[in-house]
Amino acid sequence: MKALSITYEQYDTAQDLRKDIQSLALKAQEAAEKAYAPYSKFHVGCAISLENGTIVTGNNQENVAYPSGLCAERVAIFSASATLPGEKIKSIFIRAFSKKFMVNQPISPCGSCRQVLLEYQMLQKDQPIPIYMQGASGPILMINDIRDLLPFCFFEEKLNEGEMIKAEENSPLTL
Repeated sequence: MKALSITYEQYDTAQDLRKDIQSLALKAQEAAEKAYAPYSKFHVGCAISLENGTIVTGNNQENVAYPSGLCAERVAIFSASATLPGEKIKSIFIRAFSKKFMVNQPISPCGSCRQVLLEYQMLQKDQPIPIYMQGASGPILMINDIRDLLPFCFFEEKLNEGEMIKAEENSPLTL
């Protein structure tokens, strides 16, 4: 047996954060309030601070055909990449609240968002991207590197390794 552990920071209130991260938290809250969540009533906002000082926000966008919606994190990061390609990400703040129940624990990104965030981190020469997470109330968690949320991650080098093995063996890839 082996164990896996991660390191994270916990803050009791936004006042315990640096001023720039407090501003990012506010932008994430504003984005969550504008989310299109008529079905789940679960609002998520994401604010991304870029190296040039720009803050890009996104929120969850639902659709009656649930798979057609998109999470706040991907809305924000795709928007940042589309409008400011190549600009490095300094930090990300995710906030969530529900109109059905109290969200008093941090909400972390789903698996799809974790994979997307990892790829953007890899694009910036694997410079870690701190991710702050908070519910409507309660503590704020900060993970310093997306890989801490996605251990055993899948990335381009793994894809290339598979192609090399397949080409060398001239047979289907088997694990």
